[in-house]
Amino acid sequence: MSKRPPGHVRIIAGSLRGSHLPVASVPGLRPTTDRLRETLFNWLQGEVEGRRALDLFAGTGALGLEAASRGAAEVVLVERDPALARSLDGTLGRLKVAGARVEQADALAWLARGPEPRFELVFLDPPFDAGLWQRAAELLPPWLAPRAWIYVELPRATPFQPPPAWRLHRESSSRDVRGLLFRAESAAGAATLAGSFQGAGTVKA
Repeated sequence: MSKRPPGHVRIIAGSLRGSHLPVASVPGLRPTTDRLRETLFNWLQGEVEGRRALDLFAGTGALGLEAASRGAAEVVLVERDPALARSLDGTLGRLKVAGARVEQADALAWLARGPEPRFELVFLDPPFDAGLWQRAAELLPPWLAPRAWIYVELPRATPFQPPPAWRLHRESSSRDVRGLLFRAESAAGAATLAGSFQGAGTVKA
């Protein structure tokens, strides 16, 4: 039996540090744990401030709002469920988050439309039962700025094939979950970068 979600998660650092985000009892809603988020944003130190971030399958908005708290210039939170989208809007108002907006839309349909200005940071963490990682990753490249960061969270045993120009930068794992941080390179540079990346590593959460 899966655990019920907690009543709230907290923002770990930045201008919104300690703020609580509500977690509704909605099937498939599974916020990224504090430990995984802390690991991820340690990896991204110096890569968030001033960037444009996209939180697909936003849910509680924990990833996108953590980025906003740490200085992201703009955050777009895409959430299909109307009640969760309303909750996110309420959270943005309550916390007075500037530069963030909620798109109440199916993430795959939203990605399939023509892209707006590109994102330098993307969080891809769909409901685990939906199996949408691969399709969302296939739709993402037109939305990515050069050398964008993409974080993918999925069950530990689930295979994932990134697009050809994505290079694995860091990987963490807990008993049930893997977190993968990729760097998107240009298609032209992918061949020269293959096998040459220095510093990739794995962290056990």
